[in-house]
Amino acid sequence: MLKKGRLTGAKTHFKGLFMKIVKLAVPVVLFIGCFLFLNQFSCSKNPPPPSLFGNTDESPLKNEVKNTKVYEIQDTFRKIFDLYKESTVFITTEQLVKVPVHPFFSDPQIREFFGRSGSKLQKRTGLGTGFILSHDGYICTNSHVVAEMDKVFATINDKVYDAVVVGADQKTDVALLKVNAEDLKPVYFGDSDKVNVGDWAIAIGNPFGLDRTFTVGVVSAVGRSDVDMMGSSHIQTDASINPGNSGGPLINIYGEVIGINRMIYSQSGGYMGIGFAIPINTARAILAQLKEHKQIKRGYLGVSIVNLTERSAAELGLSEAKGAFVGDVVPDGPADIGGIKTGDVILELDGSPIKTYKELLSVIEQSQVGQRMKVTVWRKQQQMNFFVVLKERP
Repeated sequence: MLKKGRLTGAKTHFKGLFMKIVKLAVPVVLFIGCFLFLNQFSCSKNPPPPSLFGNTDESPLKNEVKNTKVYEIQDTFRKIFDLYKESTVFITTEQLVKVPVHPFFSDPQIREFFGRSGSKLQKRTGLGTGFILSHDGYICTNSHVVAEMDKVFATINDKVYDAVVVGADQKTDVALLKVNAEDLKPVYFGDSDKVNVGDWAIAIGNPFGLDRTFTVGVVSAVGRSDVDMMGSSHIQTDASINPGNSGGPLINIYGEVIGINRMIYSQSGGYMGIGFAIPINTARAILAQLKEHKQIKRGYLGVSIVNLTERSAAELGLSEAKGAFVGDVVPDGPADIGGIKTGDVILELDGSPIKTYKELLSVIEQSQVGQRMKVTVWRKQQQMNFFVVLKERP
């Protein structure tokens, strides 16, 4: 019985050992099997088995579209994004503002009892877009993006820089920033005076903080001067622009910046198909002054201008109501010294036709202080020329 008992114990021992081996081997076998199964589809050059859903054949349009103009345009869009993805800047801002506390603490005695003040500081953040102007770190954006902000940060190609506001012009809504960086990729400038309705319009920006969003549309109108109180000219586009796009580039099909995205028309706060951009020709003149003077020195003619109506034009002997009617002349101002009188109608400045008083204001403000300009006026049924030296606006 002793031998039998030992024998039985040996069998039990070997049986237990065998079960342990099986328990260890099964997971290993399963692991190897899963690895080989997954590896077949992830590492093998063979494609995965056809899906249970969808047509497994190649789309009949694939090769056909590759030989069309549509595919070429799509390829151009891709190239434009690749060209500008490192030139578009993600701007974030911080500002400490005083906000009132709960009305319960409006009573001075209650505030004193609880040791509270009538207001508290709160950090507010904002965001916008900009684009690189030079290899050494100059950046363009909108003035309203950085106005009165305590801190401004510029993210370029996923790297964050502290940005300094060199100067800003509230009237045109253009601001110049500077970051301490080298070897950046500046944008290419186009000619906004040659932009036409129907041209492709591409916007790159950070709407709602979504970095480097690319949208495409067309130029809907040019020369929009009734979209703000200043009468500044704007390019209208239906390229999708939303909060956060402000200050970003509006680009043509040649990969050239033609405008700075500024604002939208909206009843909901979001995109409704109408956006406006500052013409890049206007912005370049402003940016050059901001870099040199840190502020804008605008030309000053010294006249009060009123709108010229059809009736007034007919009474003055003009065939159409084009020009800027001089309602008053500032004594000893540039126009007075140059010979301009009340009642004159300014028709041209340095040979450029003036159709409305808004065009006159725009040309004068973009001109340099001290610039000598030829002014063509309508007086006593005839054209007369005078020369005026612009002064700085008081």
